[in-house]
Amino acid sequence: MDTRKLKYFLAVVDHEGFNRAAEHLLIAQPSLSQTIASLEKDLGVPLFHRIGRRAVLSEAGKELVGPARLVMRDLDAAQSAVQALRGLRSGRLDIITMPSPGIEPLTSMTAEFTRLHPEVRLNVSAAFTPEEVIESVRSGSTEIGLAGSSSPIRVPGVNVLDLERQPLILIVNPHADTFTAGSTMQRENLDGHRLIASQRGSLMRWLVDDALAHGVKAEIVVEVAHRTSILPLVLAGVGHAVMPSSWAPTAHKAGLRTLQIEPVSHLDVAILSRKDGLTPAARAFLKVAELHVVKEPDADRSLER
Repeated sequence: MDTRKLKYFLAVVDHEGFNRAAEHLLIAQPSLSQTIASLEKDLGVPLFHRIGRRAVLSEAGKELVGPARLVMRDLDAAQSAVQALRGLRSGRLDIITMPSPGIEPLTSMTAEFTRLHPEVRLNVSAAFTPEEVIESVRSGSTEIGLAGSSSPIRVPGVNVLDLERQPLILIVNPHADTFTAGSTMQRENLDGHRLIASQRGSLMRWLVDDALAHGVKAEIVVEVAHRTSILPLVLAGVGHAVMPSSWAPTAHKAGLRTLQIEPVSHLDVAILSRKDGLTPAARAFLKVAELHVVKEPDADRSLER
């Protein structure tokens, strides 16, 4: 199969349409359409459904994305190996992250990585569950995954590097701050307060539901899927929000107060990658990640083999 066709296919996927993909590839749109049609003929299945001016992946197209990225990465790895003596000077690294690890430690690691390798372009996509991250890394859609879970992640066939444990905090609504001075609070102190909650399935929502189940008379006023909405809602006085500590610096810059919730619950943050076939860019990012590991004196935070 012609790798050029796979490159064009992924361009349509990444740029969400033929016109923008053609502009990115610096080719005429009819030429791109002909190439995709030729690829579909080779495979014997349609890869896109044409809906007006939009191109939507077919089921076959969705199945091709991961393997196509693997082929292109293997090609990139081969080219990079030849250029290894000159150092890592180009390439693309695909990363997927859940929201809280996407604030930290991704920000710090990205800042260091781009300082060391300014010519490598990072493409960061979003996931909302550890399972989405694991599947993306396993399928080859992304090389690096950042996930947070209520317990350390262990996945057969995937390398897992534990990075840090983020305690859960309360981001305090400034219009209803009746908490005592200090940096900590008890879960029962949520009694009588209005809360902005993540959707079910997250550790943050579990803490809220657990408090309610134990008799705390708090009220969930908003349930939020997109966590980028949470800080604006707190600032607007809608309610308090339970979040991992990675959100604290941004909350403080916005003038909000945060309290660590006791007893403490932690979000275990890890970086996931395939065991072999990584591009030089991915290997370089993992080296940066190793420098960001927070050592736990009472736990083994080693690389899963």
